[in-house]
Amino acid sequence: MLYSDKVMDHFEHPRNVGSLPGANAVGQVGNPKCGDIMKMYLNIDEDGVITDVKFQTFGCGSAIATSSMATEMIKGKTIQQAMELTNAAVAEALDGLPAYKMHCSVLAEEAIKAALADYYRRRGEAVPENLRLPCGGEEHGCCSCGA
Repeated sequence: MLYSDKVMDHFEHPRNVGSLPGANAVGQVGNPKCGDIMKMYLNIDEDGVITDVKFQTFGCGSAIATSSMATEMIKGKTIQQAMELTNAAVAEALDGLPAYKMHCSVLAEEAIKAALADYYRRRGEAVPENLRLPCGGEEHGCCSCGA
């Protein structure tokens, strides 16, 4: 499968690139051993709305495109809406990804969930079950959590 026009657009002209000084939610997933690292920065207001989002991604074109699209999909959304974002929805919004690049959309979903989990931790609140990484975030060198 060739890359869709949307994938190419988000790779060549990524949206929301960079860091976000003062972000109140930051999540990073991936591992240099696997080749892709995604870091998401979110500003969430007192009403639980994501008012700004930025990303930094080290990886292939699909990793950059999925990061870019995912940020567009959650900007202006509530925490609850962002928690419901799936990798399949990100891939669909990009008009599909080659099967061997679907892991990039998984990382984009997990980076957002890691940032939302960080938001809860900073507030001293329990992290909702659906924001916990499959590995539990323990240090063992997986590609999902970057440990």
